Amino acid sequence: MPADDISLIPARILNEFVYCPRLAYLEWAQSEWAENAHTADGTWVHRRIDGHEGWLPTPEEAEDLPFRARSVSLSAPHEGLVGKLDMVDAASAEAVPVEYKRGRPPKSGEPAHPSDLVQLGAQALLLRENGWSVSRGFFYYAESREKIEAAVDETLIEFTRQSIRNLREAFAREIPPPPLVASPKCFGCSLSGICLPDETLLLQNQAAPPDVRQLLAPTDNALPLYLQTNGLAVGISGEVLEVREKGKVISHARFIDTSQLCLFGNVQVSTQTIRELAQRNIPICYFSYGGWFCAITSGMSHRNVELRRAQFRTAFDADATLKISRRLVSAKILNSRTFLRRNAREIETSLLTELKRLACGAEKASSLSTLLGIEGMAARIYFQSFPMAIKAGDFLSQGGFDSASRNRRPPKDPLNALFSFLYSLLVKEVTVIAAAIGFDPYQGFYHQSRYGKPSLALDLIEEFRVLIADSAVLSIINNQLVTATDFQRAGGGVNLTTAARRRVTEAFERRLQEMITHPWFGYRLSYRRILYVQTRLLARHLMGEIDHFPPFLTR
Repeated sequence: MPADDISLIPARILNEFVYCPRLAYLEWAQSEWAENAHTADGTWVHRRIDGHEGWLPTPEEAEDLPFRARSVSLSAPHEGLVGKLDMVDAASAEAVPVEYKRGRPPKSGEPAHPSDLVQLGAQALLLRENGWSVSRGFFYYAESREKIEAAVDETLIEFTRQSIRNLREAFAREIPPPPLVASPKCFGCSLSGICLPDETLLLQNQAAPPDVRQLLAPTDNALPLYLQTNGLAVGISGEVLEVREKGKVISHARFIDTSQLCLFGNVQVSTQTIRELAQRNIPICYFSYGGWFCAITSGMSHRNVELRRAQFRTAFDADATLKISRRLVSAKILNSRTFLRRNAREIETSLLTELKRLACGAEKASSLSTLLGIEGMAARIYFQSFPMAIKAGDFLSQGGFDSASRNRRPPKDPLNALFSFLYSLLVKEVTVIAAAIGFDPYQGFYHQSRYGKPSLALDLIEEFRVLIADSAVLSIINNQLVTATDFQRAGGGVNLTTAARRRVTEAFERRLQEMITHPWFGYRLSYRRILYVQTRLLARHLMGEIDHFPPFLTR
């Protein structure tokens, strides 16, 4: 964040900087935010004072009358500060700020936390520049309902000004401040899953795998809502999405339980619903009736301009682009090899050896065109060998599968139709994640940009095609969730029927919810959460925090 861009610093951000410099940078410079129980509790504590915009008179206007103001916004250009004060008691040119805090005060005899003191110091500077005299302040602790006095002396004022200088210096650098090392603060931080402190330190070779604490929730409470019947309509009623057919409500889903709204074919969505979903950052994903992911509606894009600058800077750097692309393709080939070794029992050892050789060649490829050729050779071996893993042999014989090639646009047999549909769902999933993190999903590295092509999402799914989509395809066929009769031919292509598509979508979601141990960090996550972590790690790489983008390899 260039120094010229740092104008007035919010007092709240100064408080967070003293508490954790990285937290302040992520929240202010990169516009990151996430809720947790602690932030929700803080909002509840401030509900009365944040309900309206307060007003504080000048000392001359107040004269000798006591005055109390809540939620007062002030600026101090000379000090470089801006802030909102929870409450101010003022009389006779003397102002006393009162800062509301959740929880309880420090134990008797222990000083207030430096981050709280610096916030009080910032409020004193705001009031002083606006003509008030400030010699003391109070912290009000909501849980214990105690009011603790704190002195505002020159030591606190100098500490506050020095903290401002330190913040400006830290924010002027090109990369975020380093994570805290083994800090207990990380467990209560709502941004721990964005910051990835232990994970980043591990990849910087500053921590050992046993030291990586699991800070991410292993399950996802909100899930996509899929609507796959033509003629449905979606509206809202309070905190609930209502699905209607011919005006009659046939299903509903709470906003809090919905991460995406996925529509196949002609499904109508009311303007009120679109607006509400956009305000809640719940994207609407549009698919053709055949399952082609074709559009997305979302709220205002993520404000992390720094990340998008780094993304485009890297995309126009041939060496950096090739470095990332090598990792992605090599990981894809190695995961394909592992899949065949596990499932294709009759595969020749020479083919597995060749895939390993191609993966090594991908790591040393001299250009993107060479890398594309290596990927093509590996894909030919993989798709020719995939039928060996299928136990339901009649599926292939009835479907007319041509094992010599992978065909698409449109797929010409049931197996390729399954591949195409699940790849489409996977691209949708990663497009939503990338946009939510702050990437431009259409600017990739290995997949070159083209109008309407989510190139970055296509890059990021490379190492997961086999692990998520292809594994789901194999499970669907072998467990006979679909048979060759669940497909229909039209326009030279093959598509799933509506009923079969529902079953396939459910199988895909189950695969995303499956838990697996992360090969780098040693803790267990769902595949959906791993997609998020890998996308975050790419951001850390592009921002210069870690030297290499770590590939996700299964054993």
